[in-house]
Amino acid sequence: MKFFVIGDHETVLGLRLVGVEGAVAIGREDALVALKEAVARDDVGVVLVTEKVAAEIRDEVESRLYGIGFPLVLEIPDSSGPVPDRLKIEEVVRRAIGISV
Repeated sequence: MKFFVIGDHETVLGLRLVGVEGAVAIGREDALVALKEAVARDDVGVVLVTEKVAAEIRDEVESRLYGIGFPLVLEIPDSSGPVPDRLKIEEVVRRAIGISV
C-alpha cells in the first residue's frame, strides 16, 4: 500500500523526494478533487492531508477520520509547522472510539 499526500507545494514536493505521490491543493475545490482521487485508488492505503488543507475540507476529513473506511486519512503539519491549538492524538482517539488512552 502506498501513501498519498495532499497539501501545499513545499510539503508535497518534500514528500515526493522520498517517493510519496501527491497533489498540491490551493483551496477547497483542489483539496476535494485530490481527496476523491486518492480514496478512489486501490493502491493507496494512507492519505496524508496537511492541517491547513484539512481545515478547508473539515467535513470530508472528519467523516473519513471518525468513520469506517479505507484508506486511512491522517492530518500532518505542513512545511510551516503545526497549527496552534490542534487536537492531540489522545483526543482524536477518544472521539473516534469513545475511550481515553
